[in-house]
Amino acid sequence: MARSEPKTLESLLPKVLARLAGESGRAMSLMPLWVAAAGENTARHSRPHHLEGKTLVITVENAEWAQALTRQAPSLCERLNEKLGPGTVTALAFQLESR
Repeated sequence: MARSEPKTLESLLPKVLARLAGESGRAMSLMPLWVAAAGENTARHSRPHHLEGKTLVITVENAEWAQALTRQAPSLCERLNEKLGPGTVTALAFQLESR
């Protein structure tokens, strides 16, 4: 049996977080990846809420943030998948924060 190269924790952690988010229905564990993909300013106004299949639901402060992030969705998915693995997140959906 051939042995594969050992994996670093840094390379495994995003996939583990995605699995946990999918199994629990909650995606808050993906916050560090969201910050990396969306940027700190955007992450102050939005956060992962839950992973529904391959759709990551993001809670946003207001409709303006939802609109702005909708335009960026393809590139955000691409950046998230660079860490999580191809096809892990195929769409983003946005919901307003309940106050």
